[in-house]
Amino acid sequence: MLESIVIIGLVAPFVVGLSWRWPRLRAVLAGVAALYPLIALSVLYGRTIATAYARIPFLGTELSLRLTPLSWLFGIGIATIGLFGLIYSFSYMKGKQQLGLYYLLYLLVNAGMIGVVLSGDLITFYIMWEIMSVATFLSIGLARGQALPAGMKYILFSIGGSTAMLLAIVSLYITYGTVNIAALSAAMSGASVGYALSILVLFSVAFGIKNAVWPFHAWLPDAYAESVTPFSAVLSGMLTRMGVYGFLLVMYGMIGLPLVQRMTYGPVGYQIVLAWIAGITIVFGVFTAVLHDDAKRLLSWSSIGHGGYMILGLLLAGTLNLSGGIFHVINYAMSVSLLFFVVGAVEYRTGTRDLTQLGGLKERMPVTFIAALIGVLGMIGVPLTSGFVSKWLIYKGLILGGHPFLAFAALIGTWGTILYGYKLIHNVFLGRMPARFEEVEEVPWGMRIPMIALAGLIVLFGILPGIPLRIISLIETSFGVSALPTAIVGAPSGVGELNLLNILGGILAVAIAMYAIFSPTARARRAARTDTYTAGAPTPISGYHYVSHFYDPAERIIRPYLTDWCGVFYSWVGRQANAFFNGARKVYSGNINTYALWIVILLGVFVTMNLLGWRP
Repeated sequence: MLESIVIIGLVAPFVVGLSWRWPRLRAVLAGVAALYPLIALSVLYGRTIATAYARIPFLGTELSLRLTPLSWLFGIGIATIGLFGLIYSFSYMKGKQQLGLYYLLYLLVNAGMIGVVLSGDLITFYIMWEIMSVATFLSIGLARGQALPAGMKYILFSIGGSTAMLLAIVSLYITYGTVNIAALSAAMSGASVGYALSILVLFSVAFGIKNAVWPFHAWLPDAYAESVTPFSAVLSGMLTRMGVYGFLLVMYGMIGLPLVQRMTYGPVGYQIVLAWIAGITIVFGVFTAVLHDDAKRLLSWSSIGHGGYMILGLLLAGTLNLSGGIFHVINYAMSVSLLFFVVGAVEYRTGTRDLTQLGGLKERMPVTFIAALIGVLGMIGVPLTSGFVSKWLIYKGLILGGHPFLAFAALIGTWGTILYGYKLIHNVFLGRMPARFEEVEEVPWGMRIPMIALAGLIVLFGILPGIPLRIISLIETSFGVSALPTAIVGAPSGVGELNLLNILGGILAVAIAMYAIFSPTARARRAARTDTYTAGAPTPISGYHYVSHFYDPAERIIRPYLTDWCGVFYSWVGRQANAFFNGARKVYSGNINTYALWIVILLGVFVTMNLLGWRP
């Protein structure tokens, strides 16, 4: 079945692409291709499988696939987000050009991601990683315009990460004579700390780039903002989190936690250094998001910040931290995918995603508004959402683990999330609606269904967190880490009681009490749109500002501290490289006399070196 998931995943996109003349057939084939891995992985829940599918004689190794609790969780997440994005695409992309190529690349990206998590050896892992990266590059550039340089920036970073990964794989093969992940896990238990650290650093570069950890984040904002929106949801929801999967696989599944914990020199160690980088990523990412008025760019910077939460959780390897880090992958995948769907829905109906041009859409797009509200609450971590559970586990793990400053960085990140989350909700859905949007309608059901489903999952996992925590416990057991004891409604008192049914009951009790207190009072008067914001006095339409820049004072204070110096540096490197290659290109003038001159000069250099006594 593992082989069928990978084979169908890689073949189906091309079959879908070839059916571009028959839109209905294309939609059916794409739906089956996206639904099959979800059904197959659901059937395989709880099973651990390893199977060889080919042998490379000259390397003396087998290529294999395997299913573990970790790969199952990421695989089911990829398949779910991929399916929702595809359903959303059927309405959102209708009438657009190059649909055959779009669906081909969309499904190929999903196939590459599933292939990565099902890989049982590093060669298969690397091949699938490259399929995923190249298909992503082409998908980003599909929108043309500014998407082309965004895609180029992404692929340049990806090439750097892939090169580092390839060096690590070659070194492991030369040292141990195998690329099988299970065999390497057994072999590396006896590796020296220095060698294991060098391997881990090389993989960390590859996975840090993919997860957009500071200072490797510069590719992400443009890539997310310029991609077509359904693909942005997949890109932000699961593809970027392939970096988190890689960290978990190499740190815990291959090198092993005991060896990683020995990578220290005095008070400085691999885990604590990367944990502080994750803390910087959180604060820098979420507060930079506050500065943006482009809704997709705001969510892009949010993704950078929340990636720091995930890395922070998995690095400081207590049971609570690890559970929280993995749980936050699930929560954020749902929340950010939902919010990209929301932004896409707003742009679909209004033609803009500029937050300064919107407002008041709550009345015209109520389903989208509720979805946006739940998505933002999930990001913030409000009780009864899945984000509350994941952040509670991370906070508590950091505090009990003796990392108060990192816990404070995580808390500051939540404050930043509140700021940009409220900005998104207020500027799009609250306040007064511009007159040109008076006739805006809710989006088609094909776009509403994925939003409703993701919003429902955020609330479901917030009230019954034991559903994902059970598979997370299996992952921890497979890593040799003490599993988090869980119940369907939370965690027992042994690790700090967390009972979401009690919290739900408390919230309902307060709501009922407030209703009982205030219901007998006088009914509120519904204010007309023209008598708000000025103490009840009518406001002329011509003098009304639809969106208030109420963060301007704060932005003026924090903006100098949030300059993206890494992005500035990468841009400078790009300009210098472009100038160098433009100069070097002049060597190839097409004039044979010029080429003859270069040959004569080179021969002269060799003769001079020979006369000086230099022998190569």
